[in-house]
Amino acid sequence: MSIETQIQSLRNELREHNYNYYVLDNPTIEDFEFDMKLKQLQELEAKHPEFYDPNSPSLRVGGEITKNFETVVHEHRMYSLDNSYSKDDLLDWEKRIEKIIDGTVEFVCELKYDGASISLTYENGSLVRAVTRGDGTQGDDVTANVKTIKSVPLQLKGDYPDKFDIRGEIVLPFEGFFKMNEERLEAGEEPYRNPRNTASGSLKLQDSSEVAKRPLDCLLYSIKGRNLGFSTQFESLEKARKMGFKVPEAAKLARSVYEVLEFIAYWDVHRHNLPYETDGVVIKVNSLQQQEELGYTAKAPRWAMAYKFKAEQVSTRLNEITYQVGRTGAITPVANLEPVELAGTTVKRASLHNADQIEKLDIREGDEVYVEKGGEIIPKIIAVDLSKRPLHSKPTQYISHCPECHTELERQEGDAKHYCPNYNGCKPQIIGRIQHFISRKAMDIEGLGGETVALLVNEGLITNYSDLYDLKKEDVLPLERMAEKSAENLINGIEASKQVPFERVLFALGIRYVGETVAKKLAKHYKSIDAIAKASVEDLVAVDEIGERIAQSVVEFFSTEENINYLNKLRDNGLQLELSAEKLANQTDKLKGLSIVVSGVFETVSRTELKKLIEDNGGKVSSAISSKTNYLVAGDNMGPSKRAKAETLNIPILTEFDFLSMVK
Repeated sequence: MSIETQIQSLRNELREHNYNYYVLDNPTIEDFEFDMKLKQLQELEAKHPEFYDPNSPSLRVGGEITKNFETVVHEHRMYSLDNSYSKDDLLDWEKRIEKIIDGTVEFVCELKYDGASISLTYENGSLVRAVTRGDGTQGDDVTANVKTIKSVPLQLKGDYPDKFDIRGEIVLPFEGFFKMNEERLEAGEEPYRNPRNTASGSLKLQDSSEVAKRPLDCLLYSIKGRNLGFSTQFESLEKARKMGFKVPEAAKLARSVYEVLEFIAYWDVHRHNLPYETDGVVIKVNSLQQQEELGYTAKAPRWAMAYKFKAEQVSTRLNEITYQVGRTGAITPVANLEPVELAGTTVKRASLHNADQIEKLDIREGDEVYVEKGGEIIPKIIAVDLSKRPLHSKPTQYISHCPECHTELERQEGDAKHYCPNYNGCKPQIIGRIQHFISRKAMDIEGLGGETVALLVNEGLITNYSDLYDLKKEDVLPLERMAEKSAENLINGIEASKQVPFERVLFALGIRYVGETVAKKLAKHYKSIDAIAKASVEDLVAVDEIGERIAQSVVEFFSTEENINYLNKLRDNGLQLELSAEKLANQTDKLKGLSIVVSGVFETVSRTELKKLIEDNGGKVSSAISSKTNYLVAGDNMGPSKRAKAETLNIPILTEFDFLSMVK
């Protein structure tokens, strides 16, 4: 047998043993025998580097050092999930689906594991990249660390697509977590707070050999790509198992929301017997075609819902109520609590939201209050223990002036929040606006973080976001913890941000109510900042999905002299204040004012590409047929009732070829 054959044979054998042990939990070899085979492989590979394989089982022990984790854009966006907390929420969700989907809808129920989200990319059966969720659009490349996790296959088994992404959670089982903490306590070190944060932190360790020592596990649940060879979510789970992935067996096919509720009721009790942290159930529409038809909102898929188990509650003392000022001037009251353990973390503060919430619960300083984590993430006060209220307790008087600049607060009718109107003189607002401007979804200025922004403002180097473009290296070098290289990176990052596309610049301006999606709509409709600045409230309301509140906020922003001055300064510094020629070249008004529904499976273009063509040509994509629908673009496997409804309403039905001819 040749050396190359010996090496390949050992690799295949060790991969199979890894799979049996870490995925199937059914070892077929003693640990000692496995270690001997691994040692033999390592010795052969050391003597014959010409047969190096980046996915060899011998590299599971780690050793690669990563000083800077590269940012990678996800080929398929990693969306968040909408949450539900009751049977009524799920029934409402089912009704929304029934309005769009024609025919029977099945669901897949999966447990929602509480870990660190990960996206693994495979090409020709080999793991090529592992990327954290990040902001859903881009994350950090942690491939070297993920390769040390034994349940992540480095080489796939059986039949697999040429290229695909698979999503899942990196988790730390309770048993391994407790063992790690025992070892830390014995060494006189602080124990880790909870399994989830420990798993997430492990992925960003610089030394992969340290990650290899941690008993991390990887549970997979979603495959993304083209020509995958299955048509349902349930089939995809079975396919993933056959390829060698660790896919939890708890998943169940449900034919109604009532079967979903049975699954939830069972696991609400039995989840406490699981080896991992879990905080709910994820329910997905089973058919991938129906998923595509339902599509996405700006943040989440319409075809999936996370049901959260009831949050853990604790009681503690409310020591003091303080007030924070946000970038829009909104005042948020904060409860400063006697520290208490809740869902694996120490809680010291909780948002009280607004004056109405304080009045509704009659919350007072000195009260014993019940705290829970909303969605098991953000702590909130849900009630007061009146039996423990101090005798001379007085109702909370909400502040009348800004806690930072002492300007009298304003509250508009119908708004729950109080606001500080001192737009250009209130420091937290100034800092908050600049922090929003540089954030990842906005200008994404590399080398500049929130703390540095606060330093720049406090040192008087900048007073607004347009001042960033006046900074020089010698201005920032004297700042605390600012070395030569850091200063250089910051200035280079500011310079590079001049290439950020118009829609993100518009979002970065921080106009109240203009989020990421609204910014894209406005940029697409008006094409330039000057056109938006000239638009009236009536003009803006005529734009798809722009309501009066957004329109008034936009007009108010552009009517302020200071804002116009900032924009002129950004323009002078070369920022993108109009759509690029490339984007403009792909846009027409051929479908302006038309509402179009897309349904079925198409031959030459995907449904996503069809929807983009509609929007690029000025049309509006609708999910359900109504009297306002102008056209139905029908593909194969479209439900009969959708066609019947279109015919009843005399809505023209187009084939994909009819439609493509329209926009040619």
